Amino acid sequence: MDTGYAGFEQLLQGAIERAAGPDCPPLLARALHHAVFPGGARVRPQLCVAVAAANGGNDPELAAAAGAAIELMHCASLVHDDLPCFDNAGERRGKQSVHRAYGEQIAVLAGDALIVSAFEVLGRAASPQPERLPQVLALIARGCGAPYGIAAGQAWESESSVELSLYHQAKTGALFIDAACAGAAAAGVEVAPWRELGRCIGASYQVADDILDATSDALTMGKPAGRDEALGRPSAVRELGLEGAVCRLRELVEESVAAVPDCRGRERLQGLVREQSKRFFPRGAGRQVAA
Repeated sequence: MDTGYAGFEQLLQGAIERAAGPDCPPLLARALHHAVFPGGARVRPQLCVAVAAANGGNDPELAAAAGAAIELMHCASLVHDDLPCFDNAGERRGKQSVHRAYGEQIAVLAGDALIVSAFEVLGRAASPQPERLPQVLALIARGCGAPYGIAAGQAWESESSVELSLYHQAKTGALFIDAACAGAAAAGVEVAPWRELGRCIGASYQVADDILDATSDALTMGKPAGRDEALGRPSAVRELGLEGAVCRLRELVEESVAAVPDCRGRERLQGLVREQSKRFFPRGAGRQVAA
């Protein structure tokens, strides 16, 4: 989903350059760069700008700002997720996690600063349709806080019992729902029909990650493997078994393609959703799903 990629990537660069400028404490400045660059697949911001483009894309500046804000929120969540009080993960994206490289205190502050930078990016958006900004901002805030966002998703891991679908929707699905809906809002179209697309993509991404965690290794994943089992976390593999999780993954890919609402660019967006599935699904299962 490369529509508008350069736009949000440039905004990410600008956000970190401002936050990690000459007056920033040096350790914090380095930690901010470490958390955001080099990036992962940037799936969430690409979904946001692709949805906006499929609906006419008449405000690419706002769509790119929304995508950048969502990615900054995602990066912040990874920094916090890796902390010793949560996953205690020493590796992320094939390199040391932020707390391992710069210390736990700096990691906490780096995550906080990235969250603030996300809203600064939105505030700086040079949108020709500024009346759309409040809805975009509210959608992103909802996807990151409580009770439905990634903060709640992390908190569910501290509960003694949780419904798997509820946990997955908050932990992972929220930012995908957020991305699809923010793209629609940036394009000035009705948001509600796009929630299901975000939900399906988020659910498939999480199930794929659960399968990868159970079957892969740290070198392949770029982060520690086997954490769900080690930490007793809810997981599609633990609940459905490996074969059942792979079957569910296949179903979710097809549900994601079917969930693209009627819009000007529906057929192209469906193709992008299917193509993107090849990138983040486990290698063996991914080939079967994408066939």
